[in-house]
Amino acid sequence: MEDKNFEKAKILAESDYKNIGKVRCPYFNESIAFNTKGFEYLNFKSKIKARERKDAYIRLKNIKFAPQIIKQSHTLQEIHSKKVFVRVKTKTKKEYILKNCDYYAFVSIINDGNFQKRLKIIVKQIEGGEKHFWSIIPFWKSNKEIKLHSGNLEND
Repeated sequence: MEDKNFEKAKILAESDYKNIGKVRCPYFNESIAFNTKGFEYLNFKSKIKARERKDAYIRLKNIKFAPQIIKQSHTLQEIHSKKVFVRVKTKTKKEYILKNCDYYAFVSIINDGNFQKRLKIIVKQIEGGEKHFWSIIPFWKSNKEIKLHSGNLEND
């Protein structure tokens, strides 16, 4: 993939993403935030590990469908709960504490021009926090070339 195409997709996706703000989800009957954590996760698997360019490119190109899928989601397809370490600020320092975290997945088939795409949207909620967009995972008929999901909603 050319760097020019990747950078163009990244700039367009970032511009679109910043304008989303919050989207009402009928399943939860509440708003889902599109914050910087979600956009950052499209480019990085962790704070120190970037996604493969091809992986990030496909997610960035499809991010425009995430608000539409969330707005139309009346049925939850997957849920995953686990404990995660979360950085919190106290008056004197920053520390990590263990909190419950839930990952919710919504799957949809979207028309993109003459093509249909099957996309999975992940919404994350850390105990005591708001629900926010976490990730988007595209599916293909043949997924031998690149593996974009492992079945673990936290890491996909």
